[in-house]
Amino acid sequence: MLEQTLDDNVSENDEEEIFFQDVDILQKHGINVADIKKLKGAGICTIKGIQMSTKKKLCNIKGFSDAKVEKIKEACLKVVSLGFMTALEVSDKRKHVFKISTGSSEFDKLLAGGIESMSITEVFGEFRTGKTQLSHTLCVTTQIPNSSGFSGGKVMFLDTEHTFRPDRLRPIADRFNLEQNAVLDNVLYARAYTSEHQAELLDFVAAKFHEEAGVFKLLIIDSVMALFRVDYSGRGELADRQQKLAQVLSRLQKISEEYNVAVFITNQMTADPGATLSFQADPKKPIGGNILAHASTTRIYLRKGRGENRIAKIYDSPDLPESEVTFAITNGGVADSKD
Repeated sequence: MLEQTLDDNVSENDEEEIFFQDVDILQKHGINVADIKKLKGAGICTIKGIQMSTKKKLCNIKGFSDAKVEKIKEACLKVVSLGFMTALEVSDKRKHVFKISTGSSEFDKLLAGGIESMSITEVFGEFRTGKTQLSHTLCVTTQIPNSSGFSGGKVMFLDTEHTFRPDRLRPIADRFNLEQNAVLDNVLYARAYTSEHQAELLDFVAAKFHEEAGVFKLLIIDSVMALFRVDYSGRGELADRQQKLAQVLSRLQKISEEYNVAVFITNQMTADPGATLSFQADPKKPIGGNILAHASTTRIYLRKGRGENRIAKIYDSPDLPESEVTFAITNGGVADSKD
C-alpha cells in the first residue's frame, strides 16, 4: 500500500513542477552548463533558490565573479519577476500548503490540522516531554495520505543528539497497519556532529529535495540547538553563534518555501535566573534567543502531565489561538490521551 502511495506521488510531480523551476532553464538565457553545475554543487537548484541567495553568497562560489553573478540574477528576472502580488494570488498559492498529522486528533485540532508545510514548526520542552517521540511518530504519519488531499511522502531526519532509533518506528508502523521495512525505507537519516556539519548537510537536503521533486514532505531536525550549544561557549562567542544560527534557520525557511515541505525542529530549554524577580509562574524558557523565536513560524511548548500524558501549548503562531491540549505517548507513538 505504501509503495503504491509513493508511486502516486511521483505522478504528482507534474503538479510540483509548477511549484519550482529548475536552474537548467537558465541555459536558454545564456548561462553555460558549467556555471549551472556549480550552482547545483552549492545546493542552489531552483530559480527561487537563486533569488533567495545574496550576491555575496553567490560570489563565494568558486569561479563566480561579480559580473557573472549579475548575469545570472538578470537571467532569473527574465524567468520569474520579483514583485508584489495580491492577497488573492497569495491565497491561491497557499492552496499548495498541506498538513501532516501528529498521530493525536486532539493535537491536530490544536494545530488546525497538523504540522504545516512551507513553514518551520518548533517544539520545545524539558527532557522527557515527548519531543523525540513526536519526531518518530511524524516519520510514520508523513507517509500516510489523508482526507484533506495530502498524498503522503518521504521524510528526511537530521539527528544532532543521537536519539534516532529506527526500531522505534516499527511499533508505530504497526499501529497504522503499515509494512515496517517499507516505512523505514522511506526515512532518510543523517547524523550531524558539529554545527558546521549541520549547516553543510542542508545543501545535501536541498539537492535531494530537488532530485526527488515532490517526494519528500518533511524535514526533521532533532534538535536544532544542541550542537550550537556545544560549539560556542560563553558570552564572548554568543554573537557569532546567533549569526550562524540565523543563517541555518534562514536556509531552513527558504528550503521549506522552495520545495513545499514541512520543517519540524525540536529545541531544548534553559532556566531563566531573572524570572524569579518578575514572579513568572514558569522560570524556564526555550534556548536560541530572539533569533530562533522569530524564525519559527509556530512554536509549541511541551510539558509533562500525569503518567504518560503530556501537555502541548501554542506558545507563538501567526494564525493559531493560544490554547493547550493533552496527548499521550504510547508504544504506537503519539496518540490521544485516554482521560
